[in-house]
Amino acid sequence: MTQVDRAIHTAVEVRDEHTAAHGLQVARLAEALGKAISLSDSEVDALREAAHIHDVGKIGIPDHVLLKPLPLTASEWEIMKNHSILGARIVAAQSSPHWRELRESTGIVEAIRHHHERFDGRGYPDALAGESIPLWSRIILIADCYDALTETRAYRPSLTHEAAMTVMAEERGRVSDPELFDVFVQTIEKSRWKAIAPDNGA
Repeated sequence: MTQVDRAIHTAVEVRDEHTAAHGLQVARLAEALGKAISLSDSEVDALREAAHIHDVGKIGIPDHVLLKPLPLTASEWEIMKNHSILGARIVAAQSSPHWRELRESTGIVEAIRHHHERFDGRGYPDALAGESIPLWSRIILIADCYDALTETRAYRPSLTHEAAMTVMAEERGRVSDPELFDVFVQTIEKSRWKAIAPDNGA
C-alpha cells in the first residue's frame, strides 16, 4: 500500500470504520479473482488498490445518510449513489508520482466510478452494460456484493456463505458478469477469505 493509499484509507476509517474494514476485505477478494483470471502481477496490484479504496467517495456523503442504522429512503439512496462519482474525483485529484503513473497506465479512476454498474445496464452512475463496464469494476462489484452480504449491517444480520452465494447466483447475468461470477464460485470455495458462519455456542 502506498503512502497516499494509506492516507486515503485512514481518512475513510476516521469517517466510518465499517467502510474501511469493508474496503480491505473487498481488496482481498478482488485480488483473488484477478489472479484467478490470470491478470498480470502489476494489474493485480493496481486492482487491489482500486478495490481497497473503491468506497472512498463515501467521505463526501452526509452523516445522516452514511451512518443511518436503517434502510435508506429513495431520496437518501440517490444521495448515497453519488459516492462512486465522488470517489473517482478524489482518486483523479491525487498528485503524487505513484498515482499519476497509476492513472496513466491503468483504468483505476474508471474502475472506481463504475463499480456499481450492473451487467444488465441498470446500475449507476452511467447505466453501462455488459462488457462496456470496465473489467476491474466488474471484479470489484462481485467482491463488494459478497462481502456486503456476508457482513452484519445495523439493519440486518449477515448471510452465511451458502446463502450469499445463492443470492448472487440468482443475480448472475443481471447484476454480475456471468463468466466472472463462475470463476468466483470456484475461487471463493478454496479461499481463506470465504465467510465462516459465526459460532453461536451450540
